[in-house]
Amino acid sequence: MSVAREYHTASTLANGSVLVTGGYNTGSSYLNSAELYNPLTGIWTTTGSMNAARYLHTASTLANGSVLVTGGYNSGSSYLNSAELYNPSIGTWTTTRSMSAAREYHKASTLANGSVLVTGGSNSGGVLNCAELY
Repeated sequence: MSVAREYHTASTLANGSVLVTGGYNTGSSYLNSAELYNPLTGIWTTTGSMNAARYLHTASTLANGSVLVTGGYNSGSSYLNSAELYNPSIGTWTTTRSMSAAREYHKASTLANGSVLVTGGSNSGGVLNCAELY
């Protein structure tokens, strides 16, 4: 990777590449950058940056090949309720419907019907028992 990061996500794309998003850098910065790893060549390339820096978020690959990123944490004690979609064909991010609850440490699962179930996590109010569908 071109940037050291922890608390990031890694998602396999339809073409076999791996999309790595966000995280936290040892330089005390929250990251909005994204990189692609090609397992056939072993080469990393940068791709479009997310609209929001985030770590402790989720990333789910959808049936149409795009990747949904939800929630996480950002600088300034900000728990995020925002969500973004990555289009691997053009390497760009677009914002999509925000979650009703900001959250970090949550989980997300792509369901058989193509929806994504976002569950639990925590925010300034404590541990969450709510879930949302995308």
